[in-house]
Amino acid sequence: MALTLDAETTLIRDTAFDFFSKRSPVAALRKLRDDQDALGFSLPLWRQMAELGWAGILVPEAWGGSGFGMLGMGQVMEAAGRSLAATPLLATALIGASALALASSPAQKETHLPAVAQGTRFLALALEEGAHHAPQRIQTKATRNGEGFRLEGEKRFVLDGHVAHLLIVAARTTGAVADRAGISLFLVPADAAGVTRTRTLMVDSRNAATVRFEGVALDAGALLGPLDGGADLLDTLLDRARAGLAAEMLGSAAEAFDRTIEHLKDRKQFGVPIGSFQALKHRAAQMFCEVELARSAVIAALAALDGGGNDAAALVSLAKTKAGDALFLVSNEGVQMHGGIGMTDEHEIGFFLKRARVAEATFGDRAFHRERFARLMGY
Repeated sequence: MALTLDAETTLIRDTAFDFFSKRSPVAALRKLRDDQDALGFSLPLWRQMAELGWAGILVPEAWGGSGFGMLGMGQVMEAAGRSLAATPLLATALIGASALALASSPAQKETHLPAVAQGTRFLALALEEGAHHAPQRIQTKATRNGEGFRLEGEKRFVLDGHVAHLLIVAARTTGAVADRAGISLFLVPADAAGVTRTRTLMVDSRNAATVRFEGVALDAGALLGPLDGGADLLDTLLDRARAGLAAEMLGSAAEAFDRTIEHLKDRKQFGVPIGSFQALKHRAAQMFCEVELARSAVIAALAALDGGGNDAAALVSLAKTKAGDALFLVSNEGVQMHGGIGMTDEHEIGFFLKRARVAEATFGDRAFHRERFARLMGY
């Protein structure tokens, strides 16, 4: 497997890096936070991203997208991670588009995919129900109601849940709470009767919501994928989300590392740059190695997902773990090496540490993915 990018993917990468550095610096996230923006992201910025085709990278050409694949999406996610850009990329362009492209009916595709590619429809995955990632532990129930279903339950940590037009809801249609069998996915209009959304602001200033379903009536056309057999589809969606998030985390780690190196070069003590001190050189070298190891793991995971490799799931868990290792280390070291100023809100390095904590917990932390990797490898 080649761990390098071809010319077309490199062009996407370069375009995305230039776009986010100029139009969505970290200061933009600070402004969204300080203004308590109702959306939590810039709608004009998202429209510009859609015009560049990024909302439709995973949408097939027949429905208005480019169908470029996960490797291309990963480059945009990495660039967004560099500037900590708050956008609907993960929830809508990656998870939502993947769900519709892989499992929706022709009618669902025709209704939703063109709007996703145009950047005018937002989606959110309503999965988590507890404090920790447990994708098969689902208590939300969808019971038969004539030809349709009746939905009851509550979901937490729904990314972009308060702005989504359409919710992808994982519900139990048969079986016990922790059973793999008996999970089904549904497309639920966010404004349906019985749906209540409460926005929650996370420490990294990103969007999430708690969503409650109280007697929500769904027709048969709301089912996404097979009845009682949604676990396999959910695995695929989550692995795509994890790989994309790992790419974003890689971008954040690389940017935090670059900022820290610049500080080590500029800050002087005893008449010399502090980066000349041997102890700090060693710590910087360790950070560099972790970032580059994460880069190789992320590219391998994205390429495996595009190629449909049998080892894709293991490589995704490896990438999420290594990206988590790199971002955790670099964000911690970045704040510490910046000294007192690094602890203040006025300096941007602290934003990377906050993002590191939330990104790691999203769709499984390092402990979750180390255990999963070991299990997939037969240990």
